[in-house]
Amino acid sequence: MPDLDADRAADADADPEPNADVPDRPGVANVVAALNVRRNAAIGFTLGVLFTVFVVYVYVVVPDRPYSLALWATLGFVLAVGTGLLLTTVLTLRSAVQRARELE
Repeated sequence: MPDLDADRAADADADPEPNADVPDRPGVANVVAALNVRRNAAIGFTLGVLFTVFVVYVYVVVPDRPYSLALWATLGFVLAVGTGLLLTTVLTLRSAVQRARELE
């Protein structure tokens, strides 16, 4: 049976610095932090959930629709996630435009 640990050690010794040819550049985490993506996502998904609760209340609870709860829950989930993603994208694009104007 081959010794896998010895093979891994031999591979590690063959190339001591595997990232030597990668240029120095800021990581994705820096871009995410600069554009406030985490804050934008929190705002976007919070508004998406609130919008979904409003829509479900107005179109399902008040008129007492006869469809199953699973159907409305699935549609509500899709509406909340879709609205959250859309609002997150819009807020992040706004942050990117503001950041680009600051750098000019």
